Amino acid sequence: MNVNGIGTAGYQAWQGTRKAQQNAVKRCFAEQVNNVADTPKVYNIFTDEDMLWTGGNGTGLSYYLKYAEDSTEDDPTIIAKGVDENGNEFEKTIHINEINPKSATVVEMRALEAHMGVKKLGGFTSLPMEAGAMGLNDRTDFMDMFQKQIGDMKLLLQKKTAAYYQYSMQAYWDFMNKK
Repeated sequence: MNVNGIGTAGYQAWQGTRKAQQNAVKRCFAEQVNNVADTPKVYNIFTDEDMLWTGGNGTGLSYYLKYAEDSTEDDPTIIAKGVDENGNEFEKTIHINEINPKSATVVEMRALEAHMGVKKLGGFTSLPMEAGAMGLNDRTDFMDMFQKQIGDMKLLLQKKTAAYYQYSMQAYWDFMNKK
């Protein structure tokens, strides 16, 4: 049985539906392909002898840290250069003495971590896991973040990990108390 006149003009109803579905699939695929261009680019970071840190996080933020040419012992200054979570290149100058761990970006805290030589858990980071979801300009209270991470680790009976985060948090408290 054929039903004419219900679908697209001149087509049987089921043919018009199939054509609409095929067009929707093509549009969806085309949108996916076009969105690839919008995917944040990863900054190719290679280490050399004067880099303090290189890496990124789960947002697409990737960068390296190195001391600025005009960095001094009294005013340690670090240059951060890379690509933010939106794929835009950036370069920031960070004065270590101006960092406040109670209101800092992840890039500032990485610079402080590298400058202080804080021991890194598993070689990756001394910062709480939540830092992996921060964008370039996101600010947070890292001391509160440490407290939450320590509490979570204790709840999970991860005593060694809780002790590690306690050590890390203390290093940053010591830094703030020296100011």
